[in-house]
Amino acid sequence: MKRGPSPTAMAGMLVAALAVSSAAKAEELPPLPDPELEIVATLREGPGNITVTPEGRIVISNHQFYEPEYRVLELLPDGSTKPFPTEQWSRAPGEDGIGLNAVLGLRADPLGVVWMLDNGGEVPKVVGWNTRHERLERVIYIPAPATRPGSFHNDLAVDTAHQALYLADIGGDRGPALVVVDLKTGFARRVLEGHPSVQAKDLPMVIDGREVTLGAGDEAVPARVGLNPITIDDEHEWVYYGAMHGDDLWRVPAKALANPELTPEELAAQVERFGDKPLSDGISMDSDGNVYITDVENHAIGVTGPDGTYRIYAQNDYLLSWPDGISAGPHRWMYATVNQLHRSAVLNGGESASQPPYYVVRFRSLGRTVPGR
Repeated sequence: MKRGPSPTAMAGMLVAALAVSSAAKAEELPPLPDPELEIVATLREGPGNITVTPEGRIVISNHQFYEPEYRVLELLPDGSTKPFPTEQWSRAPGEDGIGLNAVLGLRADPLGVVWMLDNGGEVPKVVGWNTRHERLERVIYIPAPATRPGSFHNDLAVDTAHQALYLADIGGDRGPALVVVDLKTGFARRVLEGHPSVQAKDLPMVIDGREVTLGAGDEAVPARVGLNPITIDDEHEWVYYGAMHGDDLWRVPAKALANPELTPEELAAQVERFGDKPLSDGISMDSDGNVYITDVENHAIGVTGPDGTYRIYAQNDYLLSWPDGISAGPHRWMYATVNQLHRSAVLNGGESASQPPYYVVRFRSLGRTVPGR
């Protein structure tokens, strides 16, 4: 099996995702109460995304920009880690095909299956691991035409009501798109390719006084990344998503997204703007309709309320230096990974300036939470 792409190759894939449109600023609102941030784990390697099972097990991916030995880890109650789901599966694939090339997106479903999106290798795949029975649940490959040249399947949402997975592909030679995977058949479809809701805006991302770029040396260009954050509400009614370089939070009915009979025009007609958001990486939500968003420019986590307005919810220059993935856990806890990604070589002109420690943090949500979101 082929190993995952190098950070340099990844930068090229991300450059292929660039798109430009107009920009708009969100209305300034009074701040929400600043919740206390709690450190769950201190890490030596930069984490990617995070999910929490219904039983409270915390699983994180190691960000591929840092070329980790283990692709996925489980956080243990004492703050230590172990390879997830097994040491063999967490490493690069061997001759038997067991293993993972490069994982960012991962989500747990209500049955305790952790779905891991492997965007590396010759053909991307989703691997489902049943944490209740400690066994492989499913492997689903995402071939062409759902995967395009330059595709970079980044994150996902799990819809058990409609038996579907929704993948955010930020790349592709024809632009970003959502990929819908039918869990009954394993068939994957590429939808909303090139739709305004998946395109980046011409908004510079400035962190610590420096604009984030893609590429190295003279080939570095200002980063403009499209579709990235994605989540689904706990009623499996709406799928929420947006561009990393975008200030619009969009949503589409899950029922429509999962329906292969709709024409592209019929599906596009059901997409609606939900509200404002910052330039961001991951999103999650609670059961009261609040969408939590990693606000990378402001070293913060914000929330877009049910009325569509955005406010900063927690801010810390040190503990939230590029908050990446975010996931709902039990008992009104929200968990987030922090990885200094803007200092990685891919986003820092080819030079790595990130240094451990990296963090997993948590905070109380405004509303009730359902794990795995």
